Amino acid sequence: MYRKFVNARSPMRLLEKGLHGGLGLGNVGALIAGHGVGKTPFLVGVGMDELLRGGTVLHVALDQTVSHVKDFYDTVFTEFVTHTHLENAQRTQIEIDHRRRIRIYPARSFNVDRLSEAVQLETETGARPTVILLDGLEASGVDPETLKGIQELSVGLAAETWFTIQAENERIEGLPAPWASLWEHLHVILALEPEGDVVHFRALKDHDNPDLQALHVGLDPRTLLLVRS
Repeated sequence: MYRKFVNARSPMRLLEKGLHGGLGLGNVGALIAGHGVGKTPFLVGVGMDELLRGGTVLHVALDQTVSHVKDFYDTVFTEFVTHTHLENAQRTQIEIDHRRRIRIYPARSFNVDRLSEAVQLETETGARPTVILLDGLEASGVDPETLKGIQELSVGLAAETWFTIQAENERIEGLPAPWASLWEHLHVILALEPEGDVVHFRALKDHDNPDLQALHVGLDPRTLLLVRS
């Protein structure tokens, strides 16, 4: 299948529709999920979708390794090719690997300044991010002022930024208490919850829209792919 058709049929298009157009340039969104439910695969899925559309992704992972993050991308891409029969898969993988940047930091030393430095370095080398993914942030390191700094970076780049939040339970009622002060500063908040063989996305906040719609998108834990549900 040709890439343009794959992009048009991506579950991300369905997610964007359910979110009244998606996260939006310059905005910051959060995904909440329990341990091992699929936070990193979600970020990788968002990143892969952006890469396949010609964008550039900066994936920041805390307390991980480059090889660990890259393995996620390789696994997801392999499954993606198998399920979509993507044309010119090898050439496509080389291309998207070139436009994906992975940065690793210790969680306790990460802050907006370090993110800004990473963005500046990537921009200077011709890899200005169109999507920023932050995996492994700790509540102690993110307050409203920090989030404001992240959003200012996103606005300056005209990029979308997603980060993940770990919840204690599989059923998500809202932002976990340590993160509660960020509610009004986030544009989109999603929950990822197990149900049967698929984990489903649910919108907790969709910009200022009072009518939260069913998203009809899930994550297949066997393939780590975003799927229509």
